[in-house]
Amino acid sequence: MRITAELFVSQLVRRVFNDGGFAAIVRRGAEAAGAVFVIIRGQNGASALYGPAVQMMAADDGERRFMRENVDTDEAIERRMEREERFDPDFWLVELETGTPERYLTLVE
Repeated sequence: MRITAELFVSQLVRRVFNDGGFAAIVRRGAEAAGAVFVIIRGQNGASALYGPAVQMMAADDGERRFMRENVDTDEAIERRMEREERFDPDFWLVELETGTPERYLTLVE
């Protein structure tokens, strides 16, 4: 069984802060089933956006999996989130300052 989006985001933010990093909830989505997107900001100022993995790449174990989106500038991320809002206004957006997204997200390629 998959945990709610709200609980997942809460745990994610807490883990980052416990490791001495910074995390912010940029946008709150649906409590139970909102899609979660994560912006990773590295120390060099580079940005990367991770979104939910497509269903055929996700396992049935209930764990949320993420894949890197093909955007790499703040403007491109903003445009991508505007498109997502038109498609599904219930998504979450979390921003992390860490150089190691794989420490906090289960990634697929």
